[in-house]
Formats: sequence, structure tokens, C-alpha cells
Amino acid sequence: MLTKRKPDPQPMEPLPLFQNVAVSDRASLFLRKVHLCFSLCDFSTPETSAPQIELKRQTLLELVDFLDSSSGKLAPNLHEDFIRMVSVNLFRCLPPSSDLADLDDDEPYQEPSWPHLQIVYELLLRYIASSETDAKFAKRFIDRIFVLSLIELFDSEDPREREYLKTVLHRIYGKFMVHRPFIRKAMNNVFYRFIFETQRHCGIGELLEILGSIINGFALPMKEEHKLLLIRALIPLHKPKGFWAYHHQLAYCIIQFVDKDYHLAELVIRGLLKYWPVTNCQKEVLFLAELEEVLEATPASEFQRCMLPLFRQIGRCLTSSHFQVAQQALYLFNSEHVVNLIAQNRNVILPVIFDALEKNTQGHWNQGIHDLTTNVRRIFQEMDSELFKECQEQYLEKVTRARSLEEQRELTWKKIETVAATAGADDMVLVN
Repeated sequence: MLTKRKPDPQPMEPLPLFQNVAVSDRASLFLRKVHLCFSLCDFSTPETSAPQIELKRQTLLELVDFLDSSSGKLAPNLHEDFIRMVSVNLFRCLPPSSDLADLDDDEPYQEPSWPHLQIVYELLLRYIASSETDAKFAKRFIDRIFVLSLIELFDSEDPREREYLKTVLHRIYGKFMVHRPFIRKAMNNVFYRFIFETQRHCGIGELLEILGSIINGFALPMKEEHKLLLIRALIPLHKPKGFWAYHHQLAYCIIQFVDKDYHLAELVIRGLLKYWPVTNCQKEVLFLAELEEVLEATPASEFQRCMLPLFRQIGRCLTSSHFQVAQQALYLFNSEHVVNLIAQNRNVILPVIFDALEKNTQGHWNQGIHDLTTNVRRIFQEMDSELFKECQEQYLEKVTRARSLEEQRELTWKKIETVAATAGADDMVLVN
């Protein structure tokens, strides 16, 4: 649990270097240096706190060197104090997001105490990665509360901290097998809170990056818990406004699921259609790019189950007035696998999108879209000329029928206008 930290007002005294004491005394010196690092420095007034800040920084660096040295194996009695020191330094209340919302992406927030935090993260990484650290013993100190506090820190505005957190949490997941189900559950809870409550979190991309590696290690057949992760968290993550910030990592996770179990392809495609953007064209371009990757991993059996609603949506995208949306939709036909899927089901698909292709060739404002559409029409024509001709005839019939209805409507209105003009005043009904 993150708590508010207060700088320690007591002065810190420098301690001797490790190389200046006997080997037998280094463990006790290590403990004294750890206790010195429990003190928190005030970075809001660096002018007055500079000596303490530098002393603590040097002490932390000495602890790093000690862990790197051949004599850096920690005695059992040192682990608890070491992890407590790490906790005191890392786990803190983060600044309110409202104070930082107006910062440009080019100038991300930087944590003032980062000169100390970075070294503490390095210490924690070395501790976890060390072959001398026994997971069965260390799990007493790196417990669920510690892991949960780490995950809460992913909301930090400082990208440098989120990068370290990503590495640390991934190492913990790899080493402490007992914590794996809890870590997955805690990450899910962050996603749920983001999707359904706040729609604001800085570390969704980093958490998804970790999750991508975790999904890669899932065994087959896929557990129900893992499928629920896809249904309840990953697919709904396409909904929030900040989707663009983590789209790349989310798409990777989705593709990992489909690659692992192709039976999930229909579920994913229908999920994308459910959350398909209506007015956000840039988001629609990202959806189409992700859809292409999903289709590349989709077999014909799964494709047939969702091809009708899928190509109704693609047809709408083809005629989009936003040329990037139409362009991305037309790029689907550059994929050999997608074209093969379409060829096997052309009797269903071509009638669905033929109208959109004809409208583009006849009147799309962008010349590039006009050229791409011509290429797609040529693909279908070479694929099945008889079906193409049949669709063309049906399209012309629809156009003729629509024209006829329009003419009848105009004729009816003219008759009404004629009657109204020739009718006497007594026959007219006035409405106040």
C-alpha cells in the first residue's frame, strides 16, 4: 500500500567504505548502510539538503557495488531490513494526475527523487536476479503486499520509473512462481479499474508488455482463467479514449492469444466489431491494422463464423470519406492469406462489399483510394468473373430501381404542388 513519506529531519553521518573494514565486519556495515538509507531526503529544497542527498546517493551506490562483488551474498538476517529499506524508498503517494495532465508528451514528468529511486531499483533488480537469492526464502519479504505496492506504482508519470517497474515485476513473475496467479489477478484489477471507472492510468502499456510475455508462456489447452482475461480485460481495453497510448502492446497480446489457440479468432473479431469506433477515424485506422494481424492468424473455419458482420463493417470503412480509413481497409486485400479466405467464401463476401467498391470507383474524392479500389475490383474479377458480372448486374438493377423511385417521388410531389396551386382558398386548411 502506498503511503505518504516524510523526509527524515535527523542528520546522516558518513560510514566507512567496505574495503576499509575486515571481511567479517562487512555484513554489519552493510546493515548500518541499509539503516542509513531508511532516511528520506527532501528534494523540494535541494540547496539545503544537498549534503544529505549526496551522502545517501553514495551509500546506495556502495550497496550496489557490494551486491555485485564476490562477497555480496546476503546473510539470512540481512534480507528483511534490505527489503524494508527498498519499500520505504519506493512505496509512496504519487502526485495527483490533475497536476500533471497538461504536460506535453515531449516533456514527461520527472520524479524529483529519481537520483535515489533509480539506484534503489537497481538494488532490487540485482537482489531478485541474483542466483544467491533463494525464492523460497525471499518470498517471506517479497510478499503479496510488496507486489501489490509495486503494481500501484505503475501509475507513475515518470516513464523511467515505469520502465524499471516493468523489468522488476517481470523478474518477480519469473522467479517467484507462487506469486504468479496473484500478479495476474492484480494486473487484471488495474485493467478493470481503468476500463470501467477512471479511464486514466499511466502504466497500461507497460503492464500489457509484461502480459504479452506471460501469454506467450501459457500452456495448451488454454485455462478458463486465461480466456476470461481476454474476454473481460483485453477486448474491453479497446474502448477507452486513451487506447492509442497502448494500442501496440494490446494488439500484441491479442495476437498472442489467437496464435496460441486459433479457436479464439472469432471471439476476438466479434469483440473488435463490438467496440468499433463510430466517429474517431484515427482509432478506426488502428482497429483495421489490428484486424489485419488477427486475420493473418485466423483459419478458414473460424473466419466463416464471423465473415458476414466483419465484411459489412469493412464495406462501411471502404466508403469512408476519411481516406486513411478507406486506405487501411483496402490494404487488407494485399494480404495473400486474407485474399485466400475471401476466395473460399467469395459467393458470400463479394455481394456484401460490391456496392462499396462501385461507389468508390464512381465518386471517391481521393485518387489514391480510387486506384486501390480499381485493383481490388480487378482481384475479384479475376477470381470469379461470372460472380462479378452477376453482382454488377444486381448493382445496376438497384441503381435503376432507386432512380425510378426517386423519379416517382418527384412526380408525386409535383402533383401535390399542382393540386395545391389550383385549389381554391376555401379548400385550404390553415394551421396556426
